[in-house]
Amino acid sequence: MEITITFFISLILLICVMVGVAFLTLLERSVLGYLHIRKGPNKLGFIGILQPFSDAIKLFSKEQSFPLMSNYISYYYAPVFSLFLSLLLWMIIPYLSGLYFFELSLLFFLSCTSMGVYTVMIAGWSSNSKYSLLGGLRAVAQTISYEVSLALILLSFVFLVGSYDLMYFFIFQSYFWLMFISLPLVFMWFISCLAETNRTPFDFAEGESELVSGFNVEYSGGGFALIFLAEYSSILFMSMLICILFFGSDLESFFFYASLSLMSFMFIWVRGTMPRFRYDKLMYLAWSSFLPMSLNYLLFFIGLKILLMSFMF
Repeated sequence: MEITITFFISLILLICVMVGVAFLTLLERSVLGYLHIRKGPNKLGFIGILQPFSDAIKLFSKEQSFPLMSNYISYYYAPVFSLFLSLLLWMIIPYLSGLYFFELSLLFFLSCTSMGVYTVMIAGWSSNSKYSLLGGLRAVAQTISYEVSLALILLSFVFLVGSYDLMYFFIFQSYFWLMFISLPLVFMWFISCLAETNRTPFDFAEGESELVSGFNVEYSGGGFALIFLAEYSSILFMSMLICILFFGSDLESFFFYASLSLMSFMFIWVRGTMPRFRYDKLMYLAWSSFLPMSLNYLLFFIGLKILLMSFMF
């Protein structure tokens, strides 16, 4: 009985995530339209509200094309695993109904995000196209660069809160937001999330100005739609994680959903205003700026934790 209920709740969660992703794409197209001083999609349904669904129907009903020299199995399954990993991340969100979340949820998050780059790499390699392969290689190098500082930033808060469970972050921030003592880390985390989700200005894996469309250049129809869904599901998840880690938002409060919408809007706003980074600039940013800063903050939080414990005892 319990397994059946969990299954149905998981199904509802996945449907809600997919609908959220659909409307996030609509928000992005509308915001980008207004940033370019033009209208976004506004014809289909009331103020264009049915546009994402018509796009989905069109993409999934298109004919699948497979490059003749591609490695068929890995080419076919890479987008599927990409979406699977991005949806798997939603297991760690601490719903008060007690769905899945567990003690080592932040370690699970780091594992899943590290695995995500393999799907990009395999999608690029198996297409047997030089543009796709270059996009995949760039994604791998990019991941190695910023995930070190991403893990160190997370470790700083784990030391302070004393748990890998996100529920403890809610409890810890009942009266005091972590944002107030770690504002530089908020910006660093947000920038790392942009790189994590392959978004502008760090969309090197999809560098359309020099790599046609990057690692997904050979994908069309359903395969492209799955890659698209995985990317936007990750954006929505990262926005939610920022709200939990830094704003201590309660999932039952209106403020949580308002701040989640604001963070998702920030991802889109950055895309509409920022040019793409030069590749060596990202490497310099990750290794020479973020890494020393996150190490310093890690030492600061360890010291703060020791100080708090000495006061307690």
